[in-house]
Amino acid sequence: MPDVTKSKTDAAVDAIAPPAADPGPAVVQKAATGKPRSLWGDAWFDLRHRPMFWTAATMLFVLLVIAAFPGLFTGADPRAGDLTNHYLSKPELGHFFQADWFGYDIQGRSIYARVIHGTRASILVGVGVTVAITLIGGLLGLLSGYFGGWLDSIISRVVDIFFGLPFLLGTMVVLNAFTERKVYVVIAALSFLGWTSICRVMRASVITAKQADYVTAARALGAGTTRMLFRHVLPNALAPTIVVATIALGGFISAEATLSYLGLGLADPTISWGIDISSGSEEIRNNLHVLIFPAGMLFLTVFAFIMLGDTVRDALDPKLR
Repeated sequence: MPDVTKSKTDAAVDAIAPPAADPGPAVVQKAATGKPRSLWGDAWFDLRHRPMFWTAATMLFVLLVIAAFPGLFTGADPRAGDLTNHYLSKPELGHFFQADWFGYDIQGRSIYARVIHGTRASILVGVGVTVAITLIGGLLGLLSGYFGGWLDSIISRVVDIFFGLPFLLGTMVVLNAFTERKVYVVIAALSFLGWTSICRVMRASVITAKQADYVTAARALGAGTTRMLFRHVLPNALAPTIVVATIALGGFISAEATLSYLGLGLADPTISWGIDISSGSEEIRNNLHVLIFPAGMLFLTVFAFIMLGDTVRDALDPKLR
């Protein structure tokens, strides 16, 4: 026989609590149809009318396509060098999307092909680290903010310890312990020290969300801990975390390029913009094209993610509208 009491309790809790990802009635606005719109629906409505959002989204879509299908943009081998015919050859700007469009590097390799194929490693590192730190920091921040007490004290002290470690210096020390530094190794090293900001943001959001009236009412009606965490608290504390993670993604791509530039990140035969920037810096005076194209792609990618993060932040924060 079904538990009628439990069913009535769940129904009462759902009636009191706002929709998922809705921080409360004060943020709910009316759509053009007259129906209430949640925070996420209102944010999407706002994003659709922002040219900056569509610019960033278009740039990132192109970059994702390049990372997934580099063969659509170039048929040249990014690792094949020809010192006899292509040693530091200048760009042929009239040959659009050809191997010699960006010129050749010090080993006679096509810079255009290397820029295209290097997109995959940078995007994989940025997305991989962002997903990892969001899961790790988000879970720890959720538990710390909701339960408080001794668990909050322990997690907060661990966060303080990791915050005391310089990010790039600590990552270099971790990476120096590995003889073979592939993409997953760089992701693990950056994630090891990069989760603390997400944890603090999530903790603060959870502390605010759990004090809301609908959470108090749900607890009084007998909602279980799991239901409280994942049905009421987490969806309404997630917005600030998503904003921080989106902006941080571009920073992790820069961090990977910096580590590769210093010789402590990705290494050959992996193709990376940081590796090409490192080799191109030796020719900065006489052959600027060897440096400017991988550096330009790195700049555009980081800029697109930061621009997307700014627009998402503005859309999710009603005070900034």
